Amino acid sequence: MKRIASTPRPDWQKTVEAQGFHFHSVDGRPYWDESAYYQFTSAEIDVLEAATYELDKLCLAAVQHVQDHPDRLRDFNIPLEWLDFIARSWESDEVTIYGRFDLAFDGNAPPKLLEYNADTPTGLLEAAVIQWYWLKDQHPDCDQFNSIHEQLIEAWKRYETAMNGSMMYFSSMDNLEDFTTVSYLQDTAVQAGLNARYIQCEDIGWHAMRGVFTDLDENEVCQIFKLYPWEWLLRDRFANQVMMARTKWIEAPWKMILSNKAILAVLWELFPDHPNLLRATFDPMKDSFVRKPVLSREGANILIQTGGQTVIETPGKYQGPYVYQQYQPLPGFAGNRPVIGSWMVNGYACGIGIREDQSLVTGNLSRFVPHLFS
Repeated sequence: MKRIASTPRPDWQKTVEAQGFHFHSVDGRPYWDESAYYQFTSAEIDVLEAATYELDKLCLAAVQHVQDHPDRLRDFNIPLEWLDFIARSWESDEVTIYGRFDLAFDGNAPPKLLEYNADTPTGLLEAAVIQWYWLKDQHPDCDQFNSIHEQLIEAWKRYETAMNGSMMYFSSMDNLEDFTTVSYLQDTAVQAGLNARYIQCEDIGWHAMRGVFTDLDENEVCQIFKLYPWEWLLRDRFANQVMMARTKWIEAPWKMILSNKAILAVLWELFPDHPNLLRATFDPMKDSFVRKPVLSREGANILIQTGGQTVIETPGKYQGPYVYQQYQPLPGFAGNRPVIGSWMVNGYACGIGIREDQSLVTGNLSRFVPHLFS
């Protein structure tokens, strides 16, 4: 695993915009950064792929454990009245489309799970499309761990027959990054043969007489992909209607267990000393640790402590309860610290995207850097 300096393509901004990527820069600095790339060996890619499958297996076992011990939902700060709703989703094997494991990996030690973005992961277009076209332009003789686009299309094809020509809705808040992610997912669904329509979250209505969610034309929303976190939805003013309606939600309700950082402690309880896990507990640690709210996003409210001293504490709006995770320093490449996002799509480990920062905490503005292997 190496970080290699690279010359960006001339007029790269227009190139990626033509590919549908419009938030490539933030405050005049690139978020999409092709001034460098990460190079892996094929053996290192095999290690990442195997670790992703292994972590997926462990996570599914952890969901079953929580279903078998429903009082554990308190650890996740999930109200117990959602128990049956989640259980029905799990027992009926409601479909998952995608998720992203965030891993610490230096090319030598086994990849370690930092967290699992199982419900509303972004960084998808960058990983699936933008870095692929970068590879074809810059290093056409090399390869990339990336079949994300193809697996997304295969995932949506599973819906085509069951939907019987009905509409699949795609929804997000009024945010460019979220809209871009959802628009890309909608495009893959159309390529798979689905009828698809976008609707902003704020425009979804509730028809009390019919007991259904509706679009602006009062058509029933029977199935919808929502880039709107479950932890927000279950505290929304329409939470009771969500439990009542027959709408099918993607990601499925059972994914709210995996998208919660409490799963890190449950995983360690079930699989202590597993080579792909870091020690994690609900109780404060005395050694070097990272404290994370069980419900938090984009690197907010993260505290890192080593040797009894606080090294960094990021701002944000999130509070406890917390999970405490063994501190795993990220590898350093000329001061840059990469986190590898390994994608599970349609049940397959099918690609990675890399975010890097000079900060100890990867945040919303951390740069996306492409990769290849040879």
